[in-house]
Amino acid sequence: MTTMIDSQLVKDQNDAAKAALDYDYDALGTQLARRGLDIEQLTARAQQFAVAIPSWGVGTGGTRFARFPGIGEPRNIIDKLEDCSVIQQLSQATPTVSLHIPWDTPKDPTELKQFAESLGLGFDAMNSNTFQDQVDQAHTYKYGSLSAANQAAREQAVEHNIEVIELGKKLGSKALTVWVGDGSNFPGQQDFTRGFSRYLESTKAIYEALPEDWNMLLEHKIFEPAFYSTVIQDWGSSYLAAKEIGERCKSLVDLGHHAPNVNIEMIVARLAQFGKLGGFHFNDSKYGDDDLDSGSINPYQLFLVFNELVEEELRNESFAPFYMLDQSHNVTDPIESLMYSAAEVQRAFIKALVVDRCGLHGFQENNDPMMAQATLKAAYNLEVEPILQMARLRSGGAINPLATYRASCYRQQCGEKRPAVKGASSGIV
Repeated sequence: MTTMIDSQLVKDQNDAAKAALDYDYDALGTQLARRGLDIEQLTARAQQFAVAIPSWGVGTGGTRFARFPGIGEPRNIIDKLEDCSVIQQLSQATPTVSLHIPWDTPKDPTELKQFAESLGLGFDAMNSNTFQDQVDQAHTYKYGSLSAANQAAREQAVEHNIEVIELGKKLGSKALTVWVGDGSNFPGQQDFTRGFSRYLESTKAIYEALPEDWNMLLEHKIFEPAFYSTVIQDWGSSYLAAKEIGERCKSLVDLGHHAPNVNIEMIVARLAQFGKLGGFHFNDSKYGDDDLDSGSINPYQLFLVFNELVEEELRNESFAPFYMLDQSHNVTDPIESLMYSAAEVQRAFIKALVVDRCGLHGFQENNDPMMAQATLKAAYNLEVEPILQMARLRSGGAINPLATYRASCYRQQCGEKRPAVKGASSGIV
């Protein structure tokens, strides 16, 4: 397998940190044993945990007004996969990449799959794009795509999604994520009922082209780019559509796609309870759909989401939602942010495994709110970093991914071989 970071450098960095890790790991193991928990079992679960990297996430994002390119930005899907392989090599928690089509359309899918495999990567859910016009398309999406009043535009959007499915089959993907920016900016601009009906008709046509072992994930968003109404604006609309479309059509939850102060963990529980929780796009937000690094604003919320996910996993052994990071890196090195976020999501998962489930259920059934929330906080406040570090070490990654990455000078090397993009462009990417 090809590695972008020198293996000897990773080993040297790990050797320097190994003694401290062993001490911290043994101390945490003793602490967990007092709670009746086996640190080795938790470490094994950490090694099994995986979250996908978005191909577009390794590039520099932008504000609503401008985009400021970074050093050594990926120029194409090959560069993107190389950057994704660095994240996987050091974090050992991101073995798959989620592509966005047509941004990432390869000349030869077979060659792309072989190249990804040579880097130790596979492909996660495919993402279609009907929220922006492409140079050669016949009909505009300015007034909608899957729900557009223009039938030709709808048919074009359906055809694009089917093309994405066909490409995904060649790459080994098992899911299609559908997000549309369809909606309106003014009252009366769009008939809510007819627009939703057209969306359902279009997505049913896409679903019919879905392979039997694939899932279709519907992503909702409360606003942006439509500010008055959005066709699939919340989890309720997403659930209704998924239920109407078919058994393997499910809802995808992006943590930033909700109104302020919405109880996202309860949404997770509701969708899971009725078998319609298909996956997640992990990020964080302060004001709206900020796409900030996972766990950077509200790590407790991330933990509470995983608390519900672990509950569902205990109820249903076949529960296996798609996990992906979906972030916009405007002021940080995207590789660093994605490595850090992968660890934060993994951390929330391990902390959720530490929750005293029996005790929590007892306090809930006996109406003891103080002890119920204290039980959750006892798990959340536990420092599980030694487990994450040991999981990375045992899987061949870096004990300290950020330090190892910076020591490798990978970003500077990319700056030398990838021509710089001059000036600042507008718009979010």
